[in-house]
Amino acid sequence: MKKLISTLYGMLMSAFLAVALVPTQAFSDETCMSPYMAKIVGQEDYVYVWTLGQVGVGDEQDKLVTISVNPNSPYYGQVIGHISVGGRNEAHHSGFTDDRHYLWAATLDTSKIFIFDVHTNPNKPKLHKVITDFVKASGGIVGPHTTYALPGRMMISGLSNNQDFGGRTALVEYTNDGTYVATYHMPHDENLYGATKTGQIADGYGYDVRALPRRNVMITSSFTGWNNYMMNLGKLMGDSEAMKRFGNTVVVWDLHSRKPKKVFDVPGAPLEIRCAWGSQNNYCFTTTALTSQIWLIYEKDGEWNTESVATIGDPAKIPLPVDISITADDKHLWVNTWNDGMTRVFDISDPHNAKEVYTHKIGDQVNMLSQSWDGKRVYFTSSLLANWDKADGPEKMPQFFKAYHYKDGKLEQQFAIDFLKEKLGLPHQMRFGAYSLYAKSPKDGAKVAELSK
Repeated sequence: MKKLISTLYGMLMSAFLAVALVPTQAFSDETCMSPYMAKIVGQEDYVYVWTLGQVGVGDEQDKLVTISVNPNSPYYGQVIGHISVGGRNEAHHSGFTDDRHYLWAATLDTSKIFIFDVHTNPNKPKLHKVITDFVKASGGIVGPHTTYALPGRMMISGLSNNQDFGGRTALVEYTNDGTYVATYHMPHDENLYGATKTGQIADGYGYDVRALPRRNVMITSSFTGWNNYMMNLGKLMGDSEAMKRFGNTVVVWDLHSRKPKKVFDVPGAPLEIRCAWGSQNNYCFTTTALTSQIWLIYEKDGEWNTESVATIGDPAKIPLPVDISITADDKHLWVNTWNDGMTRVFDISDPHNAKEVYTHKIGDQVNMLSQSWDGKRVYFTSSLLANWDKADGPEKMPQFFKAYHYKDGKLEQQFAIDFLKEKLGLPHQMRFGAYSLYAKSPKDGAKVAELSK
């Protein structure tokens, strides 16, 4: 028996070492990715940009655009391909499956989800599958937004519903192969679904979703419904009743049971959620679009809490905070403000007291940002929503993709691509890709430049 145990122990240790010694470096990605994916470092080869079609621009269709961003490639700084998906669906956010083989790209108007194969040939993604029955399968949820990886699953946050097209909505779970699993409604005043309301309201609105697995927690934020986000921005801001229909809550969920636990008042449309990476850092951040605040969502003595920890710009001028990104060391938070085209860096070493340390003008408007795991490269895109972007006609819209190096606390622009001049459309969210992640050997990984042809 002792000999058998010794043999089994030896086999287990051999297997453990075989796994542990496999190199984990593959490619970098923005630090907002799911913790269920490998923590990745190094130079990314491609950026996939989920792009809105625009009347009068190219083929006028939504598309996935691939840009070469490896300085060692002869095609550095160039668009090396794009895939049009047919029609304009209000392309918005995208996310990888946990194995990073497929990119799920969601749309806010038609509620279609386009699934791209990015592992067979990373420099030439191909459309693998289209989910066209999201609304029916989910029981009436409209506007799939965040597509977030859980083990073997994709958790999708909705923005609206097909009853009144307002902000009440749900989380919707799918398997990686695109099979519907379940719908989890956001708690609201008429039905809290077992949650505790800590403030004045439970609005039932949704927007982003993130997870802290070590604390068995999911966190969701809130925005607005189809009626608002598909409306012209000028008309919306002049409609006092419509302006009341924005989310004002953050919800903490039990990750394993998928049940809401606490509803917090976070006034002013809390959007993106970014969670700390440190093993003892049990907190996340969000920013409020309408009130221009950074909010901390944190655990203390086993209980979750929220508090405002900084003001972004001058709220009276409505800078409109949009995308945010936390650095891998949890020391800084990047914050983009769409209306003034600025990016700001806040020191969050003390998460309860965030301090602005750097600002930089990116363009007339700016929306999304993605940074490499090592923090040395930062990318920006311009489009927010088709009916919210600035200017009266497509020829006047400031629509771009810009690549920067971040060195000694300052941004240095490397290149820019004018998406309108290239007849591509309105660039929105970015995801990173690299051939080396899927290479069967280091020799294969060296073929990046050749494959980019």
